[in-house]
Amino acid sequence: MNEVIRCQGRDILPSDLSWLRALVAQHPDWSRHHITQHLCRHWGWQTHTGHLKTFAARSLIDKLEQRGLLQLPPIRVACRRSLRPPFRKGFMPPDSTPLDTSLKNVMPLSIHLPSPHSDEASCVGYYLHHYHYLGFTRTVGEHLEYLVRDRSGQDLACLLFGSAAWATAPRDTCIGWEPAIRAANLTCMTNNTRFLILPWVRVPHLASHILGRVMRRLRQDWIERYGHPVHLVETFVERDRFKGICYKAANWLHVGHTQGRSRQDRHNDRRVPVKEIYLYPLLRNFRQALCRSQA
Repeated sequence: MNEVIRCQGRDILPSDLSWLRALVAQHPDWSRHHITQHLCRHWGWQTHTGHLKTFAARSLIDKLEQRGLLQLPPIRVACRRSLRPPFRKGFMPPDSTPLDTSLKNVMPLSIHLPSPHSDEASCVGYYLHHYHYLGFTRTVGEHLEYLVRDRSGQDLACLLFGSAAWATAPRDTCIGWEPAIRAANLTCMTNNTRFLILPWVRVPHLASHILGRVMRRLRQDWIERYGHPVHLVETFVERDRFKGICYKAANWLHVGHTQGRSRQDRHNDRRVPVKEIYLYPLLRNFRQALCRSQA
């Protein structure tokens, strides 16, 4: 077989596949995690901060196995870590005091960027896990969490930004992305994957105000955390559940909708809810920045 395989955003050459097969054969005692670590080091597959992209590498070898192109060692069930909740064991959040008031009565807001394993990080994990309709378990790769409090210190909302979607036609058309440039520059985008106003908080216009505040600081926060900027933010709003009013009020751009297919749907038979796609530029010339060749 001499064809190039496209998997996990990477072109897998026949020589790459041969090397992977030889690696597995030469080390029958290695776990899948050990294989992904070696793969990342061999290919120089790491983040801007030097961390190995083991999650992406694991996804790659699993997909190659699913396609019958690679035979991996059995999954070691006994060594698999149980899924832990995204907050510290025994953690209980502050009291949930009902709040029904105007925006001016909670101002000024404080916006916190929790450090890992802190009480604030546990608050974000707890709230998203228990109150967001999608739930929350963990985040891999580059991401930022925000916890929003009112002037008295009461928790109001939390947001999560993570990896951008690999490909969505309306977004890519808006940017002017070709596949190769998209693959090189996708880390210069982020996805607002979770936005939660706590269910006991009733403050008109709070959501759009929070979005505006966070968008003004997100780019610099990303640079300080990961050493590189993001130029554009995306989010996906489930059409049958929400109207996206707060994103519209915060001047996000509506560019289209998804086709109701999962990213794992290779045979066009897995339907998921249709979502409206919104974008927020963090840079005036975001198209030029995102279409710039990395060569």
